[in-house]
Amino acid sequence: MNPMIWLGIIIVLTTIEIATMGLTTIWFAGGAIAACIASFVGVGPVWQFILFFAASILLLVLTRPVAIKYFNGGRIKTNVDSIVGQEAVVTEELSRLYARGKVQLNGMEWSAKAEKEDQVISEGTAVEVLRIEGVKLVVRKKEG
Repeated sequence: MNPMIWLGIIIVLTTIEIATMGLTTIWFAGGAIAACIASFVGVGPVWQFILFFAASILLLVLTRPVAIKYFNGGRIKTNVDSIVGQEAVVTEELSRLYARGKVQLNGMEWSAKAEKEDQVISEGTAVEVLRIEGVKLVVRKKEG
């Protein structure tokens, strides 16, 4: 295959990566670089494709976890992500049996439910937010 085709593929994949910053196409751009070099030295098209896929997969498997750690490691949690782990106060008894319950968190009232099916948490109890399911906070009694 012509090295210029591989060069075009490299440019397209790199442009997509720059536009999305999703760490998805950059590995294939690396594979295309390997195939482009192979094309320059006269390797046949079948081996170029094999090299493209092998290099892409190798780069993906070996470097993606490290790249994600460094690019996304310092990400600051915002909006809903920042709620998990925070403390709230029950303002309306939490009961899954009666499908009701509310908590106060950061000055806002949220629908909530207890972590355990059979648990009832009374009004005024401090709770910890474990996760969010739909529009409800899933909480458990705060220890201590």
